[in-house]
Amino acid sequence: MASADDPTTVRWHDWGAAAFDEARDRDCPVLLSLTATWCGPCREMDRTTYADPRVAAAIHDGFVPVRVDVDRRPRVRERYHAGGFPTTAFLAPDGTVVTSAGALDATTMRDVLGSVADAYAERGGEAGQVPRALADEAPPGGEVTPAVAAHVAGQLDVQYDETHGGWGTEAKFPLPRTLAFALKVDPPLARRAFDAVEAGLRGDDGGFVRFAAARDWTDPSREKPLAANAALCRAFAAAYLHTGDDGRRETATGVAAFIDRALWTGDAFGASVGPDGQRDETTLAGPNALAADALLGLAAYVDDADARERATTTLTTLGSRLVDDGRVRRYDADDAPPAPLADRAAVVRAYARAGQVLGGDWADRARAVADETVRRLRTDDGSFRDGPAEGVGLLDRPLRPLDGNAALANALLDLAALTGERSYRETARDAVAAFAGAHERFGVQVADYGAAAARLTDGGAPVVAVTDDAGSRLHRAALRVADHETVVRPGASGEAGTARVRTEGATTWSAPASTPEELMTRVRER
Repeated sequence: MASADDPTTVRWHDWGAAAFDEARDRDCPVLLSLTATWCGPCREMDRTTYADPRVAAAIHDGFVPVRVDVDRRPRVRERYHAGGFPTTAFLAPDGTVVTSAGALDATTMRDVLGSVADAYAERGGEAGQVPRALADEAPPGGEVTPAVAAHVAGQLDVQYDETHGGWGTEAKFPLPRTLAFALKVDPPLARRAFDAVEAGLRGDDGGFVRFAAARDWTDPSREKPLAANAALCRAFAAAYLHTGDDGRRETATGVAAFIDRALWTGDAFGASVGPDGQRDETTLAGPNALAADALLGLAAYVDDADARERATTTLTTLGSRLVDDGRVRRYDADDAPPAPLADRAAVVRAYARAGQVLGGDWADRARAVADETVRRLRTDDGSFRDGPAEGVGLLDRPLRPLDGNAALANALLDLAALTGERSYRETARDAVAAFAGAHERFGVQVADYGAAAARLTDGGAPVVAVTDDAGSRLHRAALRVADHETVVRPGASGEAGTARVRTEGATTWSAPASTPEELMTRVRER
């Protein structure tokens, strides 16, 4: 951090009321720099553009510079990013957007600073605009019918890149939730997509990079975030459950080994590994919940005791440091913001998974987070905001993210099946219905929405109620008898040493099964 009297180096403000108050007092724009610890171009821009004394002087003369780590403040990221990082956004003092760009060299930055200063001098606060996504318009609702899931499923084939594999015509992202959706609706296509993602993005250390810049999977990025690797660990573990392919199992265990080796901090996982090997040790709520969920799935499918232990420790750490009476913080600091909707969904689903695999009181913890999320973030139309309508800039503007709503809907469906409380299923249905009127515009990037719609309209995933406690032979078999959406309820009422089956949309149970073989028969019958 530069000293306060050094005009040749940018003196960054933290995101908060003080920066916007200063901009109002000085009647000048805010320069918002969105960066990440894993972002190589961000560090390059610091080394060149922001290190230019003429750039620094121009910024201090006419702007209030604010720096935001997008991993720590994802709600700021979603409101202001220009498609990638770094993002260089110019805001009016009320948080509205004057203009934005990506990485800028020193010469271009000086030109942009001049043009923004001129525009603001001419129009003042009227130079800023509210992005369309924040216009507070309710999404187009509709009925949740089989056509919703069928449309998203159809896009798997329509949007598939037959030449290079995967989905996308420019940059290629792994889309782990799309991979998981494809496992159920188009297994041959899923097999090819898993192969393409592994060949294009997996490193020699077992971890996956975030994306490839080119359609043919060349020019891969070098950063390896926890969230992406945890989600891929879960997807490859699910693929092993579906296919029995040892190659999928080896990939899943390899990713688990990578995040353990590269990101384990002693009681949880760090946020990312940067291109140069730099490790961000911040414990983020959502990514750690994703990691715990993935490791518990792996433990259930292959009896991996180490994965079970790491997941349990991670969830315990979340409970002691980031989750309090159903409220979730993004990271562990006094000034940490509330966790966004996607984080809360991940925590609910991880706790629900722990209830299935470990038993104990994890289902009650999932209930607490789910109930608090519904209380604070649910809107009148049944959709969910990404966070509380409070904060500086545009944080008080409602944003209803489709992917976050889909993730929460699936988490609530898990919780409903685990606890038998159908109100969670109805809340999930309302969240899916809130967007159903626009479902024909949805593509493979929101396949999680299609998965939730399918669970609501085709009978849903299998639910297995086991009277034994977690860890018994019959319980372990129940965790592996169907697919990755199966929900297992250990310690259920009924005749000792038996299990019963139904689909999550049904109310009647099968006849009891007392052996893994009988249980498999009951699942097939359903």
